[in-house]
Amino acid sequence: MNVVITGASRGIGKAVAEVFAANGHALYLSSKNEVAMYKAMAEMQDKYPGVKIKAKARDLSKREEVESFGQWVLDNGFHIDVLVNNAGNFLPGSVYNEEQGFLEEMIATNLYSAYHLTRKLLPQMMKQTPVSGTRGHIFNMCSIASLNAYKNGGAYSISKFAMHGFSKNLREEMKPHLIKVTSVFPGAVMTDSWGDFDNSTQRIMEATDIARMIYASSQLSPQACVEDITIRPQLGDL
Repeated sequence: MNVVITGASRGIGKAVAEVFAANGHALYLSSKNEVAMYKAMAEMQDKYPGVKIKAKARDLSKREEVESFGQWVLDNGFHIDVLVNNAGNFLPGSVYNEEQGFLEEMIATNLYSAYHLTRKLLPQMMKQTPVSGTRGHIFNMCSIASLNAYKNGGAYSISKFAMHGFSKNLREEMKPHLIKVTSVFPGAVMTDSWGDFDNSTQRIMEATDIARMIYASSQLSPQACVEDITIRPQLGDL
């Protein structure tokens, strides 16, 4: 399979890339930070020398850079089997006191990146020859914050509720085109967003937990689509 993953230099995105690479699938990756992106790509290439791994550093909160990355993917001329819309960012705050511009930044990064990239790639996906009964599978990284409001969520939670709506609409639209769509709702995961959080007691999940669920969902028969992946820490949300 050919797998396109955004936000792939760290956290959940990198974990997803690793699990697909470990199973021999070609990767086409993007991340905002050029140094981190190519460092992650080099690490994976060393670990999985037989796997094709290509990357472009792009800031997908900017429409022109989404277009550039999407065109690069299309120019490679391959069958797009999996698209993982994972690019995102978290800024804590509340609606009544967060800094001006937080909402615009969260919407641009957490929603528009996925919306515009998906629209860029869908025409090819909708016309490409089905492989094993499907034309592709799109995973949209939502959040538990897409389902429930929580303290200090603010603009981030608003953007993730919007991402949920985008994903649900896309699922209905893509049914007749043989393209699967899965919304992913992770709870607390040990990524950079948690800073210096001490997870020595394994209170929150690992990025590999989410990656394994995404990979498993991509391996089902063409007549089966996992619509939602909701995964929380064993002891519940923080």
